[in-house]
Amino acid sequence: MAELRVVLADDDVLLREGLASLLQRSGCAVVGQAADAAQLLDVVRQATPELVVVDIRMPPGQTIEGLEAARTIRQEFPAMGILVLSAHAEVEHALELLASGRSVGYLLKSRVGDVQEFLEALRRIARGGSVVDPALVQELVSARRREDPLAVLSAREREVLELMAEGRSNAGIGRRLWVTEGTVEKHVRSILAKLDLPETDDDHRRVRAVITYLEAR
Repeated sequence: MAELRVVLADDDVLLREGLASLLQRSGCAVVGQAADAAQLLDVVRQATPELVVVDIRMPPGQTIEGLEAARTIRQEFPAMGILVLSAHAEVEHALELLASGRSVGYLLKSRVGDVQEFLEALRRIARGGSVVDPALVQELVSARRREDPLAVLSAREREVLELMAEGRSNAGIGRRLWVTEGTVEKHVRSILAKLDLPETDDDHRRVRAVITYLEAR
């Protein structure tokens, strides 16, 4: 990694100095360090590194100061690489950061056990790629499942609901799926029950089911 210019931001001075030493031994130029978000912005604006390594939780509030600084850096320096090196898998914040585009990464401190893999992650981000910790990917998948109201449905029930959304009757759905109308009715009753729609007239519940389907897409 020939002279990749890096700025490090973490309020844990031992971790920060250790990381700086590692990067310098690996051929990087650590052109600045910061212990809080305000200092990070000052250092980045002065040093204009190629890559910033930042923790999410930083002084003074220990909430999302690091992420807010990363947002500002991305706005002011769109091509600058940003790696969040956090102790926490914060799904919402990770999604927001990763949605900001290329040259971005999110790794958990506790899982950085292989120096070469970590250095390769830095190289990838500096080249414009993205890096996401596998543990965070699992959290994102789990969160998606928790938030998806259709996750309770079987594959066949999803097919029936999709055809309901196209405005097809039970008979029409049966012809499309090559099943009897009675079988479709059973699927529809199961869908309405699983989506926990309130007991009203069936037509209204079908509309509510379709709305749920459309909102989840």
